Amino acid sequence: MLIGTVQQIWRYPVKSMAGEKLSETEVGTLGIPGDRGWAIKCQEKSELKTGTRIPLLMQCASEYCAEPVNGDIPHVAITFPDGARVLSSDADVDEKLSVVLGTQVKLWPRQPATNTKHYRRPGATARILAPLTDVPGFRSLLPALTKLPNIDATLRASFSRTADEPIPDISNLPRELFEFTSPLGTYFDAFPIHVLTTASLAAMASKNPGSDWDVRRFRPNFFVETVAGLEGLLEADWTGRTLRVGSVEIKCEIPCVRCGMTTNAQKDLPKDNAVLRSIVKEADQNLGSYANVTKPGAVKIGDRVEIV
Repeated sequence: MLIGTVQQIWRYPVKSMAGEKLSETEVGTLGIPGDRGWAIKCQEKSELKTGTRIPLLMQCASEYCAEPVNGDIPHVAITFPDGARVLSSDADVDEKLSVVLGTQVKLWPRQPATNTKHYRRPGATARILAPLTDVPGFRSLLPALTKLPNIDATLRASFSRTADEPIPDISNLPRELFEFTSPLGTYFDAFPIHVLTTASLAAMASKNPGSDWDVRRFRPNFFVETVAGLEGLLEADWTGRTLRVGSVEIKCEIPCVRCGMTTNAQKDLPKDNAVLRSIVKEADQNLGSYANVTKPGAVKIGDRVEIV
């Protein structure tokens, strides 16, 4: 079934910073080479951070100084909101980032999966909870457990939910994310590929025409222009299905649950809390689809996207 064609391809050299638009790319088992190759770590809490907790990250931009090949992560150039630039290879890069972001941070390239300390969430709760997710039947209890005051408060802060909104169902998240801030060996939120369609953004714009539903708010890897006649939140029905994008095949794993990053200001996009409020209310908290790569290959602008 034809879904549409690839309208945009995005790679994000530094997690939560503005990304690079590509005209074509190879895609491996870890997605687009160099995607989320770098990330910011809070020095005080020793935890990897995103634009949810440090919104100014999203007003910074990043680009590679050389093309990532063979799994290497090249240095990046970072442009601050005032136009100033710094290289990841500069001796004072962490100092400059800390001044701009208003908190002590360190810029880290992607670390190997064996460096579990680098990825681990702080506190004992994560280390206790993660093994329990392997116990048969435990995940079915999570919706009830997340209503406990302390857990509820933590999740509301993480996903930027108001007191009257539901919190996301976390029972379908990969086990690693209960203990670590990202899948080990990566800086992805959950999976290496994120797909979003023009149909979904059009559906949301019809529900809330007062907001700017610019694709940059949602940070997909592949933004798909859907064929005429396909309407609505298409990705919501893709879980478990395989998409062919160019010569690449990806398996859609879970819908992409949304957080406060969608509301943050970017270079020429204003802050808009109504974006997330609309997604929670009108789209069951999700927009887009997370996927794993099942068949590596190549993708370019204009390639067909179809359900296999």
